[in-house]
Amino acid sequence: MVASLTTLGFSLTVIDHSEAKLTWAIALCIATVLAYVAFFAIGMGPITGVYMSEIFPLRLRVLGVSMGVAVNRVTRGVISMTFISLYEAITIGGAFFLFGGIATVGWVFFYLCLPETRGKTLEETGKLFGKLVGRREEAGKMKEANTNGTTNRQTPLVNT
Repeated sequence: MVASLTTLGFSLTVIDHSEAKLTWAIALCIATVLAYVAFFAIGMGPITGVYMSEIFPLRLRVLGVSMGVAVNRVTRGVISMTFISLYEAITIGGAFFLFGGIATVGWVFFYLCLPETRGKTLEETGKLFGKLVGRREEAGKMKEANTNGTTNRQTPLVNT
């Protein structure tokens, strides 16, 4: 995503500063938009929905997810409504360089601050998100317990 946004910012800046019609830059813009959408769909896009459904305890899950969706939608609306003013203020290429920087900060945040929840039960994710400090240590303990065969996973209701 970051590479797509940065390349899009570069190609839009080239188009903006050129007097001639640059077919290669237009094609590059189209390709990078398609690449961005594809990488967003398999990367940062689903993170908000997945994490919102996992980080809240059961008694607060409905309220937490609804508040998270509301904040997400308001943020998207603000970005959409201010885009034209933004690109007029810092150029169209600069707007996408800014979005690339924000995507970089987001990637670093997701990588450093959000633990892996794949294959964990709701109780295990509750332990991971119940602490502000020591998440990595808790995740390491869970990983050791799972490799030693001492996991407390629940058995399925129906045997297949």
